[in-house]
Amino acid sequence: MRNLASPIAVASILVGTLTAPLALHGFDVRGRRADRVLVEKQAHRLTLWRNGKTLASYRIALGRQPSGDKQCQGDHKTPEGLFTIDHHVPDSRFHRALHVSYPDAAHRVAARRHGCDPGGEIMIHGIKDGLGWLGRLHRMIDWTDGCMAVTDGEIEEIYAVVPNGTPVEIRP
Repeated sequence: MRNLASPIAVASILVGTLTAPLALHGFDVRGRRADRVLVEKQAHRLTLWRNGKTLASYRIALGRQPSGDKQCQGDHKTPEGLFTIDHHVPDSRFHRALHVSYPDAAHRVAARRHGCDPGGEIMIHGIKDGLGWLGRLHRMIDWTDGCMAVTDGEIEEIYAVVPNGTPVEIRP
């Protein structure tokens, strides 16, 4: 005789599946908001903070040239410094995205000094549309043009708890 799942077990699985987007690594995100985002490039880590406490931490892929500060559009470097999340991008070609306020005044001056455009499409985003099946494998190499990339599931979590105006610190 086959062992059939009990109706209670099936209901638990369904409820868990439906509420999974509301769980942030064990935290209930309903009503929770991050008040700071910290990116540590060398550690390939993005951490969400609230009131000085870690909400969640994610491994990230960076620009193809991860060492050093971004100077010019097309240099494939992830910028360093203090920025903010200036808007959410629901229809990004990288699943979802949070736009970072790069370039700041200092980066614009440095780019002018180098005779180039500083660029400006720096985001925290998921995987390129259609490639979400890669999941965590995308982190095996730094592949972005200067952005910080997480899995599609992770960007859903981040997108839900990081409001516009949230400070973003990107460290070497």
